[in-house]
Amino acid sequence: MNISNKLTILRLLLAFVFMAFLFIEGLNFKIIAFLIFSFACFTDFLDGWLARRRNEITDLGKLMDPIADKVLVLSAFLSFVEMHLIWAWMVVIIIIREMLITGLRILAITKGKVLEAGISGKHKTVSQMLTIFFILIVLIVREIGVKQNFWTPAVENTVNYGIIILMFITLSLTVSSGFSYLWRNRQIIISL
Repeated sequence: MNISNKLTILRLLLAFVFMAFLFIEGLNFKIIAFLIFSFACFTDFLDGWLARRRNEITDLGKLMDPIADKVLVLSAFLSFVEMHLIWAWMVVIIIIREMLITGLRILAITKGKVLEAGISGKHKTVSQMLTIFFILIVLIVREIGVKQNFWTPAVENTVNYGIIILMFITLSLTVSSGFSYLWRNRQIIISL
């Protein structure tokens, strides 16, 4: 297994470490969760860059990289549902999209093809990551704000509206990229 694939596996493991720290009370643990998530995102960039630079792009990497991304993103969104920051139905839509695309990828593998993520999928991933980073920063600022007495109900409401707006943007990119991916690979579906 090359270094790029090891980084992908590491990202899968970091998703669970990230969740563990996110649910521990206190500012320091929220900062650690933020740093773990940031490092996991960096491994996403690094594994792709190394694979291309060293000419070590593998079928395993093509399959596992998007799965690791999904696990990382879904671990964050599911955590935010548990924290009552976003609505569960939003995450259900994201999960359905990811299950359909992953199912299509597995189906393609049985037919000897490996389907890579398209540009719209990359935009979807970036929007999801930016939304997650925003929420993580909110959690850190809220911890500070509660201690410094500047986190008022008005601030909380404003921030919550911002989170919902970002989630709607993310959902629209998630759904549209899913339809785009299914359409681009419709021959595999038709050949069933």
